[in-house]
Amino acid sequence: MSGPDTVKWPGRWFRRDRAVATAVSLAVLGMLGLAFASVPLYRMFCAATGYEGTPQVVDAASALKGKRMMRVRFDANLGGGLAWDFAPEQSQIDLRTGQTATVFFKVTNRTAHKVTAHAVYNVGPGSIGGYFDKISCFCFTDQTLDAHETVEMPVVFYLDPALEQDESMKGVDEVWLSYTFYPAKAADAGQPASGPRL
Repeated sequence: MSGPDTVKWPGRWFRRDRAVATAVSLAVLGMLGLAFASVPLYRMFCAATGYEGTPQVVDAASALKGKRMMRVRFDANLGGGLAWDFAPEQSQIDLRTGQTATVFFKVTNRTAHKVTAHAVYNVGPGSIGGYFDKISCFCFTDQTLDAHETVEMPVVFYLDPALEQDESMKGVDEVWLSYTFYPAKAADAGQPASGPRL
């Protein structure tokens, strides 16, 4: 027995299947796009908020001076088989919040050829990231050293006095700044900085 309803059913099923297939395809494409965008988006989020100990980048010294003294320890590491020597020129400093400090890291290329590398950085504990303000750092750009070249690389930073009002910072008297140099291509892949060897 045939009638108008039996003719309409295949068309309805086809339209519904096509709508489901389109929705699933769009969802898959969206998830794929998010997968590719997640690393740069995460880096941008960390840089903006200080999350996971990511220091802030600022243009100038603090206009305010705080009251707290804090100890800042420095750590240097190498990764990716990089044949360099890398160390802070001083292992720690005591710094008042709002006071600008300049510290140097000494780097030597032990190879007989030019090498380019990039430093990945982190600070700890994680709660300090939003208050650790870098004005200048060798980690902002690739660093190229000629064969057997030795250079001193500065970092200019301060601890934001606003940390004195943060309850989570009340018991924190010591922070660390850690760098790991990787060959430039490995650093681009997003290798994390290791924690300090203190």
